[in-house]
Amino acid sequence: MPSKVNPRRYSSEVVDGLKQAPSRAMLRAVGYKDADFKKPAIGVASTWSNLTPCNMHIDKLARAAAAAIDKSGGKSTTFGTITVSDGISNGAPGMRYSLVSREVIADSIETVSGAQGFDGVVAIGGCDKNMPGCMMALARLNRPSVFVYGGTIRPGAKRRDIISVFEARGAFASGAISAREMNEIERTAIPGPGSCAGMYTANTMASAIEALGMSLPNSSAQEAVSRHKIKDCQDAGKAVVRLVKAGITPSQILTREAFENAIAVVIALSGSTNAVLHLLAMAHAANVPLELDDFTRIGARVPVLADLRPSGKYMMSELIRIGGIQPLMKMLLDEKLLHGDCLTVTGKTLAQNLKSVKRYPKSQDIVRAFSNPIKPDSHLVVLYGNLAPEGAVAKITGKEGLSFSGRARVFDGEEASVQAILDGKVVAGDVVVIRYEGPKGGPGMREMLSPTSAIAGRGLADQVALITDGRFSGGSRGFVVGHIAPEAAVGGPIGLVRDGDAITIDAQTREIRLDVAAETLAKRRNEWRAPEPYARKGVLAKYARVVSSASRGAVTDCEV
Repeated sequence: MPSKVNPRRYSSEVVDGLKQAPSRAMLRAVGYKDADFKKPAIGVASTWSNLTPCNMHIDKLARAAAAAIDKSGGKSTTFGTITVSDGISNGAPGMRYSLVSREVIADSIETVSGAQGFDGVVAIGGCDKNMPGCMMALARLNRPSVFVYGGTIRPGAKRRDIISVFEARGAFASGAISAREMNEIERTAIPGPGSCAGMYTANTMASAIEALGMSLPNSSAQEAVSRHKIKDCQDAGKAVVRLVKAGITPSQILTREAFENAIAVVIALSGSTNAVLHLLAMAHAANVPLELDDFTRIGARVPVLADLRPSGKYMMSELIRIGGIQPLMKMLLDEKLLHGDCLTVTGKTLAQNLKSVKRYPKSQDIVRAFSNPIKPDSHLVVLYGNLAPEGAVAKITGKEGLSFSGRARVFDGEEASVQAILDGKVVAGDVVVIRYEGPKGGPGMREMLSPTSAIAGRGLADQVALITDGRFSGGSRGFVVGHIAPEAAVGGPIGLVRDGDAITIDAQTREIRLDVAAETLAKRRNEWRAPEPYARKGVLAKYARVVSSASRGAVTDCEV
C-alpha cells in the first residue's frame, strides 16, 4: 500500500457542522449513530434483482461487503441500481434497452454517490452491462473504489448453458432434435444463480476488470454460489476502507497501461467482442485515450490461449478449478505482455500480486502454452473498408477460416433475419446483413445472438457469415462482424447494400469490402432516405439523440 496521504473527505461536506444538522437528522433515521459521522462513508452499489439468475444472489453479496466495511472502520450505505437481462431480452424488442442500461447504471451510481458524498464505493455487478456500467461510474467519480463480480453460474445438466438453448432452436427447426429434447434442454440449462457460463460478455468483462486492477485477485474466477465469492465481498469491503485511508483513487489505477493489460487478457481468453465496445467506453470515462487501432496493435503480439466457450470447449467453472485467470496473467507477464508496474486495488502492483501465484497444473488443457496457441494473434479483428470506413469488429478464432466471400442477404432489423434462418431461406455462401440495429438506429445496438445461434443450430456456422451495425453476445460464434460504423441509420454504407451484392471479409488484410461499382453506390446513396426513428419520447429517444458511434464506445457524454 502506498504511503498514507490526506485524502479528501467528501462525506464531511454532507455531515459536518451546524449547517448540515438536517442531513444528520435524516441519516440518524436510517441507522447512523454519533460515531458514524466521523467514519468514511462507503456506498455499496448493488445490482440485485430477481429478474435474472445473474443478479438474484447479489443482495447477499452486498450485505457481506457492507458488514465488512462496518467492521473495518467505515460506515456502509447500500443502494440499488438496475439490471437488464440480456439472456431474457435477446431476440425481442426489449433488447434495445440492454446497452442503454449500461448508461443508466453508470449515471445512477454516479448520481447517488455524488449526491450522498460517499468517500468510497464498492460496486457489485452480475449481468453483462453491470460491469462496464459500474466501472464507468467509478471512473467518473474517481473516489476510492472496488468492483466485485457476482460470479459465474454452475454448468447445467450435460454441461449445458444458455447458449445451448439458443442453438437448440436452430437444431429443432432443422429437425436435428425432437420437441422432447428441445424441452429437456430448456429445462436443464440454467441450474441457479450466476452469470452465463462461458467466456461470454459477463465473464469477459469481469476478467478485464481484474486485469485493470479494479477488482481483487480472483474476483472474476469464482462461482456465484460459493464461499469464495462471499469472502471476495468481505475482502472488498476491507480493501475499500484501506484505499480511502491511503487516498488511492481509480485515476491512479486506470492508466493507459492498465487498459492495455485488460486488452491482452481479453485476447488470451478469447473474450467477447463486447469488450471492445465497453473498454472504449470505460477508457472514455477515465479520460484515457484508447482507440480501435489499439486492439489491433496489442492483438498482433498476444495469442489466444484459452479453449473456452463459445468457440472452444470449456466453461468458466472449469477454468476456476485450475486456478482462474491469475496463472494466465502470470504467463503473460513472464512473456512481457503485461505491464507489471500498474497499481491495483490491493495497494500493490500487478507484478506484486502475481508473484506468489501458482502455475496451472501440467495435466490441464484449458489454457495452452505459448508454443501451442489456439491462434497466434488476436481473435478480435478490427476491419476497415468501403463497408466500414470508421471500422468494424470481427470475432475470428481461425476455426471459421480467415476469409469469407459471399452474396448478401439483407434484412432491415433482426426479427426478419431470424425467421428467414429458421425457415431455411439462408443457405451456404450467404452473407447475412442485419442493419438499422446500431446505437442510434436500433436504437440500443441489439445483440445478434438469436440469428448467430440459429445459424449455428442449423449447422451453417462455417458456411454463412453475418455482418451488422449491431453487436454480438459473447455467446455468438461463427464468421461474424459487428459494430460496423458508420451505422445504417446515419447514412453508413451498410445501408446501401442490396440482396445479391458480393461481400468480401478478410481477417488477414483486415478488410471488409462491398464489391459494387462506385457509381452504383453513388446512385444508391442519392436514393437513400433516413428511416423514421423507433421512438420519439422516453429513454430510447433520448439515447438515440446523444449516443456516439460504436467506434467510440457508444457513449452518451461525448463532447461535440
